[in-house]
Amino acid sequence: MKLSGLYSLFTIPFALAASNTGKSQLVSRAAAGNGVIRLDASTFDLLTAPSRDWSASIHFTALDKRRRCAPCKEFDPAWNAVAKAWATVPAEHRDNHFFATLDFDEAPTVFQKLNLASAPVVWVYGPTEGPRASGKNVPSKYDFSNGFEAEPLAFHLSNHTPIPIPYKAPIDWGRWITFLGGLLVFALTLRFIAPILQSRWTWAFITIVTSLTMTGGFMFTRIRGSPYTGADGAWIAGGYQNQFGQEVQVVALIYGTLAFSVVMLTMIVPYQSSPARQRLQVYLWSGVLMLVYSVLVTLFRVKNRGYPFKLLL
Repeated sequence: MKLSGLYSLFTIPFALAASNTGKSQLVSRAAAGNGVIRLDASTFDLLTAPSRDWSASIHFTALDKRRRCAPCKEFDPAWNAVAKAWATVPAEHRDNHFFATLDFDEAPTVFQKLNLASAPVVWVYGPTEGPRASGKNVPSKYDFSNGFEAEPLAFHLSNHTPIPIPYKAPIDWGRWITFLGGLLVFALTLRFIAPILQSRWTWAFITIVTSLTMTGGFMFTRIRGSPYTGADGAWIAGGYQNQFGQEVQVVALIYGTLAFSVVMLTMIVPYQSSPARQRLQVYLWSGVLMLVYSVLVTLFRVKNRGYPFKLLL
């Protein structure tokens, strides 16, 4: 017992010295890597040593082009941004938590030892000694359900660092420039089209087109999810309860032409000063009215077979 106690007293200073030496190596490597330690098999063992008073967030990835790991390339900037933010905290806190990256091609044996078959993966190793020790040597795994963004990653890892990670999302200048440019274009466009929007004829045209489209059966086809045309290319659907999308356009055009003919006959033709011009327009618009209405009746006969009446066609 006495020899065992003397042996322990003799070896403790050497263990502490080795631990301090390992930690100093990690600190220097983190400083050289802008906050991120590039790991291999030996430095991984050093970072995850059984006796450690520091914690570590380790990013397992495969960035080599041969691996074709698109998620790895997408997540890597976010990881580096969070690590860079952690590198700005005071040394008394920074040197107690390390960020490290382990690429598959630099240490495949570590991937095999940990049974990692996919990437990217983020594990957090807590300290085993000191006031922050939890007594658990099993690492916790980061859940990528929030995507590959840096902000949720920093929020999660702050639960394992001595102090919260001071990460702030950078200003998206591209989005702001696009927004301001779009706002400027909208303002200029509004200035030039303001007279058009203030005209009652513009709103009358919009109202008429909307009314004709709805009368033609647009909502009927939208609610039922009707196809634009039939499987054989037909645009007339047989029966009272069926209609194709192209049929809506044709019916709306027919109704619009009939309504325009009536408007011309009742509001324009009577005010013609020339009798010959007035007579010509009466014949013209009356003929258009009769002909288009004949097309409408013919369309109704095709759609509802058995209808016995027709006009001209």
